[in-house]
Amino acid sequence: MTQPILLRVSNFKAYVWDVDDINILRSHHHICGILTGTLPHLSSQNIFLGLPLQLMPEEAVLLVENGIAALVDDPSAHRAPSESALKLWKEARLNDARQQIALTEEKGSIEASNPDRAMSENAKRKRKEREERRARAKANATPSVPAENNPLPHPTSENPSQAVIGEGPDSAIVMPSGSYTVNIPASSSKLEWYAPHSNASLSVAREAGIWLYPSTLQERARCGVFRDLWEKGYYMGGGIKFGGEYLVYPGDPLRYHSHFVASVIEAPNAALRPMEIVAHGRLGTGTKKAHLLCEWNDETRVVSYLSVEWAGFG
Repeated sequence: MTQPILLRVSNFKAYVWDVDDINILRSHHHICGILTGTLPHLSSQNIFLGLPLQLMPEEAVLLVENGIAALVDDPSAHRAPSESALKLWKEARLNDARQQIALTEEKGSIEASNPDRAMSENAKRKRKEREERRARAKANATPSVPAENNPLPHPTSENPSQAVIGEGPDSAIVMPSGSYTVNIPASSSKLEWYAPHSNASLSVAREAGIWLYPSTLQERARCGVFRDLWEKGYYMGGGIKFGGEYLVYPGDPLRYHSHFVASVIEAPNAALRPMEIVAHGRLGTGTKKAHLLCEWNDETRVVSYLSVEWAGFG
């Protein structure tokens, strides 16, 4: 029996940190979520996003109810590591970084040995201009400071392209001083001091105080509508930009445009103004979608659908 996917809960929000789990959720279970991780040095940008994957509450509820995933109280799962465990972790991380950098340098040396391969004359000219600009910028950026004001130089290795880093004299480690892109594992699953306690049901998670959704009629209606559309084979995404709860896709959103914008009506006797129907129809047609009114019956647990499109009259 396969182990349930761990949904790490923090502040009542469910996150997925493992890339393999994200792949399984998307390819096998039609669950997409939203990537919310950003770059440490460019934390304000929202163009290039990565781990973790944040799930909608309806997605998390469906996965737990189907036994596909379990909820984990992530903050309490991180124990205080011992000094020896922390030292081993740091050494393993630096060794992994050095291996990645070595592979990058090896690839660069191979390319440098044959720089003109598959390069047009225009590309060669641009490359030469870039190298000249870098040389000028480096020359202009060199400060002229009196020797007595200079700080003591850091220890250097025999290779001028490397620098010594570390927390103290005893922990100094030689690392290259150039700019490199190093992949760092985002998941805590393999950490020695990470001990998650999984909650296999919503009731257990609710008793533990880490999960409350769904707790109202509107939330139950959203979960019911989401499950019904999911069972019909659709993919769902957030629909707030289009005036609804969900965007409904016939397949993976990376390959298909959404066909419907779904709005959830929490009960058969819930009020729905004519102007809302007109607005949904106009907006849906303006975005080349049909608007789907999804009525939830909390007693029979059945969903009724009505699609609205704007049409010309006369």
